[in-house]
Amino acid sequence: MSNIDYQQQHKKRLSWMPWLYFSLKPKHLEWARPWQQAIQQQLTLLETISIGDNCFIAPEAELFAEPGRDIIVGNKCMIAADVFMHGPITLGDEVAINHGCSLDGGKAGIHIGSQTRIANNVTVYAFNHGMSPQTPIYQQAVSSKGIFIGKDVWIGAQAGLVDGITIGDHAVVGMGCIVTKDIPPYAIVAGNPAKIIGDRRNK
Repeated sequence: MSNIDYQQQHKKRLSWMPWLYFSLKPKHLEWARPWQQAIQQQLTLLETISIGDNCFIAPEAELFAEPGRDIIVGNKCMIAADVFMHGPITLGDEVAINHGCSLDGGKAGIHIGSQTRIANNVTVYAFNHGMSPQTPIYQQAVSSKGIFIGKDVWIGAQAGLVDGITIGDHAVVGMGCIVTKDIPPYAIVAGNPAKIIGDRRNK
């Protein structure tokens, strides 16, 4: 197998498991770092995106940010393959967005605190449609209150977050949860709709 074949396969591995990027040996960083710099530079040229230092963004991720719907990425963040992000979205430092997640900031935006981890296939939508029966859904006005996710939060795979909620610092959202109400700091929630089942400080 040639070095080119190896690099292509390793790039694919990094796209789906981006945490591996931050433990690459110097000999691998020789090709991985310029690869990432090119991807991120292209994004910042084409979209209203700001990217911090030492980040990883998979080439298979789709980020869209028009003026007024900016995406701001902090330092040492990772965004995996098949992620869809539409601003306004702000990520703190060391935020992980794993594969298949879908985030749309509506008008009010999504704010994610530092060191928060979002597992695969999580949906975060900071907008909602009106539901009057007199008018088709697609013709109704869209509202947006925004979603605020604190720092050091863990959101499990396939969870769903609806517009207008706040998730407190250090909370844990279980796999498959649908979060429709605010979650206090340190709370552990599970179910649909999400309900508090514990507190991290008791672990």
